[in-house]
Amino acid sequence: MTSQQEIDEEILEYAGVRVPGGHPSRDYPPYRSSGLRHPRQALTVVTDPEAVELYTPVFGAGDVTALDADLTRQHSGEPLGERITVTGRVTDRAGRPVRGQLVEIWQANAAGRYVHRQEQHPAPLDPNFTGAGRALTDAEGNYSFTTIKPGPYPWGNHVNAWRPAHIHFSVFGTAFTQRLVTQMYFPGDPLFAFDPIFQSVTDPAAQQRLIAAYDHGLSVSNFSLGFRFDIVLDGPSATYFEEDHQ
Repeated sequence: MTSQQEIDEEILEYAGVRVPGGHPSRDYPPYRSSGLRHPRQALTVVTDPEAVELYTPVFGAGDVTALDADLTRQHSGEPLGERITVTGRVTDRAGRPVRGQLVEIWQANAAGRYVHRQEQHPAPLDPNFTGAGRALTDAEGNYSFTTIKPGPYPWGNHVNAWRPAHIHFSVFGTAFTQRLVTQMYFPGDPLFAFDPIFQSVTDPAAQQRLIAAYDHGLSVSNFSLGFRFDIVLDGPSATYFEEDHQ
């Protein structure tokens, strides 16, 4: 059950008041677009939460297949790039598994390009890689994806701005209105120091929780390198999630 303190902290965060140990500010000047997109109006109170669910998508366990979690087999040919296996657990603050949760990922290809009509990066598209996948956590909260390590890419935030290689993660609770979004980075990336999105997380321990750990035991011989990325939904050791920009 959510404590009153947690409720009060959440209200303060939405109001733009920084809570010690909380998430990065919604308006972080080095990340220029956050100043244009963060909420400036009071929260809208939902008087009938059940009615909200009537207007949101639905999914069932039968709709998520093994092919959804293997981004290297979604097309007729082999994608270009370094194959990786990304595995982890989704848990609550007490370390208990969060079962049957929809985990979605999306990412750039090995050249650092997304499959999106507004993509401006003049890097090549890969006809055998779309860059989107999903999986359901098992009884122990585990998920696993097979994919291609994404490349860094330029973005228009500042002069010579490049994003570190990353994979976007989305985790749903029991409803689509409970969506949490974060980014998984790779160890030793030289672009960390120059990326205002990563640097908006000022707690070094929290930064480390956004970086996957190389796990040789997860590597598949002659096929892929293994990385572990655990997601903790709340509590002192929570994974940092992106704030809604509405």
